[in-house]
Amino acid sequence: MARTSWLIIFFAVLLWSAIYPHDYFTWFLEVIPALLGFMVLLLTRNSFPLTPLVYVLILIHCLVLMVGGHYTYAEVPLFDWIKEALNLERNNYDKVGHFVQGFVPAMIARELLIRKRVINGHYWLFFIVTCFVLAFSAFYELIEWWVAIYSGEDAEAFLGTQGYIWDTQSDMAMALLGAIVALPLLSRWHDRELMRYG
Repeated sequence: MARTSWLIIFFAVLLWSAIYPHDYFTWFLEVIPALLGFMVLLLTRNSFPLTPLVYVLILIHCLVLMVGGHYTYAEVPLFDWIKEALNLERNNYDKVGHFVQGFVPAMIARELLIRKRVINGHYWLFFIVTCFVLAFSAFYELIEWWVAIYSGEDAEAFLGTQGYIWDTQSDMAMALLGAIVALPLLSRWHDRELMRYG
């Protein structure tokens, strides 16, 4: 995807997400990782450009965050419809978000570890990337907990637990699943791009 297209999509969805979101506090909490990620990509675009595949995956992750920020993860309309159609107990958009939270960082970590020659061997690479994703997911859950403590009830929409007592554990399980799916699914494609662009 061309850099210009990436930027147009990113900022168009960011702008849309900022127009009358559910509430601006939740919007900010959900969108700040996308904005920080954008800043990192901007600062490293010349010194350490990533493969096109990873840039597209990062954009998808940003879009998921922005949609969640606009509606809150518990109230994304499509997933409300799915909830009613399948007679589910909760809106599961947050599970999509946590799946992506494993899927995309797995490929980012894979690229960094390969290009920096940190690990030798595919099995060790798979293991270390999976551990990284679990650590990243657990740290994010800690951030959610800290936000809830310091902001009180305002963080309920950010947490999106919807009364589910195993929400934190299932979030981490979805991130793990995302990594386990991403690595075998995209590794060959990623390797070809690394040979071409890396």
